[in-house]
Amino acid sequence: MNYVPPKRSDGTIQRRRKPLPWPPDRPFKILAIDGGGIRGILPASVLAELENRFLNGRTVADHFDMIAGTSTGGIIALALAHGLTAREIQKFYVERGGLVFPPSNVLGRMWRWLRRLHRYAYDSGVLEQELLGIFGDTPLGDARTRLCIPSFEGVHGEPWIYKTPHHPDYRKDRVERMVKVRLATSAAPTYYKAMPNNGYIMVDGGLWANNPIMNAVTDALACYDVDRSQVRVLSLGCGETSFRVDPVKAVGGMFQWKGAILAAMRAQSLNALGQTFMLIGKENVVRLDAPETPTPIQLDGHQRAKVELPAMARALVEGSGHLVESLFLTETVAPYVPSVTTRN
Repeated sequence: MNYVPPKRSDGTIQRRRKPLPWPPDRPFKILAIDGGGIRGILPASVLAELENRFLNGRTVADHFDMIAGTSTGGIIALALAHGLTAREIQKFYVERGGLVFPPSNVLGRMWRWLRRLHRYAYDSGVLEQELLGIFGDTPLGDARTRLCIPSFEGVHGEPWIYKTPHHPDYRKDRVERMVKVRLATSAAPTYYKAMPNNGYIMVDGGLWANNPIMNAVTDALACYDVDRSQVRVLSLGCGETSFRVDPVKAVGGMFQWKGAILAAMRAQSLNALGQTFMLIGKENVVRLDAPETPTPIQLDGHQRAKVELPAMARALVEGSGHLVESLFLTETVAPYVPSVTTRN
């Protein structure tokens, strides 16, 4: 008989968390990074530009109290919390991305598209080996920064957020290896197979939280005695994809609506941003993303991404870099101390 693990939600605490103290004169600064496959080169490049221009190459992670990331944003979040600079992360994407998403000719792309109709397209083992080179066997509990990493659990069909032990109630995830957390948040359907994990089946967090901004804001307000006016968020996208319901879609069926998943991800992102604006004030949120385009870079489009997105990042920082500096980069944050360690 196959083992079926209990729902993670069965262990949800049925009371409000006891908030930990937070200085009333200190902002709570959050970095939230969207999912987007190899287009993660964009947020990695934005952060690298900020490090270069305002921090003399020092890691941007020292300026945030919490980092949230979904899918490709998850690898950036985990790598920053592991001690890498954004410049090192960007270099990894640019130089190693072609191994994870190998280029192909026209026939190869057609074969891959046909394969995705009934099976995943890429070998997750390649990605796992690349990530092992970064993280080794480091557990999530050893992260140097508070983390919120969305995934989706398929056996019971539930959202799942991996969290560092930054609150005494958060004990379950601290022993999970960072590599496994990264694979769980980025197991994008049709691109990678779902990841088995002790009886659970983990799927890309972009199914429900491609923009993790509200996950992080909600967690901060639930875990700490912080006023919502103290919360500041730098939200980084991976490139907007336009989606319109034209007359053909309006009366169409499954073929015409084959891009509905993109519409859902876009709507989730806009909704999460709107909720965050209402909750903490739009003046406390900076959103940087590439302009909307009808010809987006594909999630596996490494060749275009490595050429186009660093230049786009430079343009974004040219326009908003000083605002980001004034809200987030003038002071480092207090050192993060876990409430529960991996040795408890």
